[in-house]
Amino acid sequence: MCLDNNGGIVMARAAAGRRAMSAMARRFSAIRAVLLAAALTWVAPATARAEFTVCNQTLDVVNLAVGEEVERVFQTDGWWTVGANQCVDVIREQLRNRYIYVYATDVFGNPILSGSTEMCVARRRFSIRGIEECWQRGHLAADFYEVDTLEQVRWTLFLTGLGP
Repeated sequence: MCLDNNGGIVMARAAAGRRAMSAMARRFSAIRAVLLAAALTWVAPATARAEFTVCNQTLDVVNLAVGEEVERVFQTDGWWTVGANQCVDVIREQLRNRYIYVYATDVFGNPILSGSTEMCVARRRFSIRGIEECWQRGHLAADFYEVDTLEQVRWTLFLTGLGP
């Protein structure tokens, strides 16, 4: 131990000061962590939870279009490109319809998933309202596969190359 110019004990005072600073630093760190978490919650957008996901379990890249009823009119949307062993979220809100329609092609445009429900598609990215008279309206007709989601609010469809 040492005495300072005033006769005090220097080492004891220094150790007490370090303990006080350490406790204050811990409190400041805890407060900073709480404020950071609150700021991230306030600033960060809510992450969208996928409600209809298609997973491509084939060895090929797949181009995907979906159809569903929107405000009492059928609507088709496309294209999503899904790599081999990848998934894509095609509907990002809770499912409102029991039946979702899916059409998938390989990169050459050959159907790899089709069904018996004719709906409209386009060569490039699209959103088409209505499924009647596709050709007359300048679109292509495609046979979509009907997926029965059993009225669930979330559904994942797995493409295996052997059918859905």
